[in-house]
Amino acid sequence: MIHVAVTSDPIDTIAVLARVGADDHGAALLFLGVVRNHADGRSVSGMTYEAYEEMATPVLKEIASEVVKRCGTDRVTIVHRVGELAIGEVSVAIAVSSPHRAEAYEASRYVIEEIKKRLPIWKKEHYTDGTDKWVEGMKPAAPERAGSLAERPI
Repeated sequence: MIHVAVTSDPIDTIAVLARVGADDHGAALLFLGVVRNHADGRSVSGMTYEAYEEMATPVLKEIASEVVKRCGTDRVTIVHRVGELAIGEVSVAIAVSSPHRAEAYEASRYVIEEIKKRLPIWKKEHYTDGTDKWVEGMKPAAPERAGSLAERPI
């Protein structure tokens, strides 16, 4: 069961986690991306996230479908928030479950790394000095261990 959403509402993390899990799964994992109070040595007062929702939702579905193929679980939920977020608010929630923990961790890591690379959502950092800046996207480094999920073909 795949569920993805882009929302301007606060993310209900309990509901996100409740969407995954099965009687035959021994691992359920919830990852939360949270707005922090600093970035690149500067104090941050909040963030703004903007999205091209008509494109973002299909990209999230594509990423979740890739996890199904790679990890053998269809218990994936991804919710990304847009709008003005304060320090400590959840910007992204990823929940996965699988029979074993290794697959759940790999699936969660794959989702967040692909979101960073591919999702058409942009963020603006608001600094405590009253300035703000759109953050450039970045391509995360591949995991260090050989044979990792990111290196496997679909």
